Amino acid sequence: MKIAQVAPLMESVPPQQYGGTERVVSWITEELVRLGHDVTLFATGDSTTAAELVACSDRALRFDPEATFPIPYFFVMLDRVRRRAAEFDVIHFHTDYLHWPLFRDMAERTVTTLHGRLDLGFLKPAFAGFPEMPLVSISNDQRKPFPDANWRSTIYHGLPRDLLPYCEAPSRDYLAFVGRICPEKRVDRAIAIAKRAGMKLRIAAKIDKSDETYFAETIKPLLDDPLIEFVGEINDAQKPAFFGNALGVLFPIDWPEPFGLVMIESMSCGTPVIAYNHGSVPEVIDHGVTGFVVSGEDEAVVAVNRLTMLNRLMVRRRFEERFTVERMTADYVGLYEAAASGADRATASLRA
Repeated sequence: MKIAQVAPLMESVPPQQYGGTERVVSWITEELVRLGHDVTLFATGDSTTAAELVACSDRALRFDPEATFPIPYFFVMLDRVRRRAAEFDVIHFHTDYLHWPLFRDMAERTVTTLHGRLDLGFLKPAFAGFPEMPLVSISNDQRKPFPDANWRSTIYHGLPRDLLPYCEAPSRDYLAFVGRICPEKRVDRAIAIAKRAGMKLRIAAKIDKSDETYFAETIKPLLDDPLIEFVGEINDAQKPAFFGNALGVLFPIDWPEPFGLVMIESMSCGTPVIAYNHGSVPEVIDHGVTGFVVSGEDEAVVAVNRLTMLNRLMVRRRFEERFTVERMTADYVGLYEAAASGADRATASLRA
């Protein structure tokens, strides 16, 4: 098939450091190429891919001091996709709802994966105005604000099997937190849990400009403790050791998490996860097998003491069963084939 992948422009594909959506786009794109599909990736100029790359900005906008407002760059990208739309059997968008006005007349040849939270009031006009757009959710919980939208499938994320290998002999002498420093990720909860459990906590996290004040005023004072180590952002090369050697990963979120790549990255290394029961968490974590789903700090502290009871090899096996790039891409290819055949039927009907 001839497939277009349309990525956000804030990060490269794959991202240099933090960037969940761009990682997923990269994994899908490279696996599609490996399977023999003709793939075109619309992304930043500093992206790396085996597909045809159409550069829609010189580099990731997050690292471009002149790109203070991203929308013009996205308009340029969507125009380039539209001009070449007839070349593709299906166009897979990862750009939220920005493309809907331009592509509603060919909606059946598009797939839109929504990667973010949907419980935001300002989204209602978009969903009401473009009900024909075929959508993919990344968890069933993500759909709740718009249960009657044109959902075609829920497709859980997956990552390459050898990207974060199973750790055979972990040190297990610390707990880990990986993600962003922001109120909804609740690193403050992770710190409190680790202190109560008497365990070292290593924090590998990105700080966006919008969260610098929150970090300085709320989180930084909590780091002045011998049990707490702030590592900063880490890249893919650093992740196997960081995840693999941890006793467990803390995921004490306070928002409707659409998916949570951190959980399956940890599972890939064989490291169990302690996660608060919000959003996708109970869909991703098999309670008592790949980690523990908890409702509060007391339960989380108890769960820390139970982590050694879990079989880390079973954690890895469950990852292989549920969250590999091969499974994810196979799910999308099935969706692409359905979209392409539906568009062909519609075209034939119009000609008739």
